[in-house]
Amino acid sequence: MLDLAVYNEAGANVGSEHLDQELLGGKVNYALLKQAIVMYEANRRQGTVAQKTRAEVVGSTRKLFRQKGTGRARMGNSRTPIRRGGGCAFPRKMRDFRQTMPKTMRRLARDQAVLAKIESQEAVIVEGLQFDAPKTKRFAGFLKAVGAERGCVLATDGRDENLYKSGRNVPRAEVVNVSDLNAYDILSRRRLIFTREAFNAFRNSVAHRTPAGES
Repeated sequence: MLDLAVYNEAGANVGSEHLDQELLGGKVNYALLKQAIVMYEANRRQGTVAQKTRAEVVGSTRKLFRQKGTGRARMGNSRTPIRRGGGCAFPRKMRDFRQTMPKTMRRLARDQAVLAKIESQEAVIVEGLQFDAPKTKRFAGFLKAVGAERGCVLATDGRDENLYKSGRNVPRAEVVNVSDLNAYDILSRRRLIFTREAFNAFRNSVAHRTPAGES
């Protein structure tokens, strides 16, 4: 059984919550986490670079001077890759770097990332975090109080506009809906913070999920 510390906005420990590690896969599968991270990073690549071959650059195909008798090195046309303004010998072209992963694997990778954060004591729950209006200074003070000023992802139950606007200008901090969490979001930040409501929603979602291979 895993224990998560519960803090209030001031950073005081007000309790703990329990989570069965078997709901998150039991043991961290680092190979799966790497596969997921490679997929997410590959899908972020644009792949829009394009260079021209010697057939695509503008220029004459006429041989610049005769092959022999000039005392100079032999030379082809002006579009050769070894001349300035010529085409590339091995040009980079537009390509799609996207990779796919089944939904079951993506969910398991997310759960494994949460498990890794809990085991490394980098996952906490915050209670009573309610903002009536966007307050970046207050949000930054809260992160410092819970030891997350060096980077965190804050999971909320649904989109909280006040929290999102409070944290969007804080460096290395990200506020996301708990249903949108993925392994890349979790592992790219130092700490994982759940609101009480988000943690309950996450725990319920993994508890009621049908295990792979069962009907």
